[in-house]
Amino acid sequence: MNAMSPLAAGVTITELAPTTRIVLRLADPAAATGLALPAKIGTRSAEGGRTALCLGPDEWLIEAPEADRAALLGALAGIAAANSAVEVSDRELTYRLEGPAVLDLLATGCPRDLARMPTGSGARTVFDTAQVVLTREADNRFHLTVWRSLAPHVRALLDIAARELAAGL
Repeated sequence: MNAMSPLAAGVTITELAPTTRIVLRLADPAAATGLALPAKIGTRSAEGGRTALCLGPDEWLIEAPEADRAALLGALAGIAAANSAVEVSDRELTYRLEGPAVLDLLATGCPRDLARMPTGSGARTVFDTAQVVLTREADNRFHLTVWRSLAPHVRALLDIAARELAAGL
């Protein structure tokens, strides 16, 4: 995990500790007994330390603390045979972006109107040309999850944009 990077643009960028991530595909969400799956695309549920973000009509991103990995995989084992539950924990990393200029920072690379994104919701989108998952954690705090192979590119763009915002460009 990288240290926090405070930037003069009023935003800090922090690489978060690894979590367990599962991409779950289900034709019938009721089949996922023991998991609280939101039904509406873009909504997220939280239970204990686990979250579930609905990314599509039959797709969810489940996140849990690393310590919960075995229990989560065990809970999904029964439904995986008829559906799809793929662990993607090592594929991605997450940055926490926070501060009063976070919307301006994200607007430099994301085409979505993030000011309208409700707190607690999330979406699959792009930052520059990289596919990311953005979740709005608070008014001035987002989590940006990106594939590990694209993380250096996204991080460099975030740093450049933050410097430009700080300079008033």
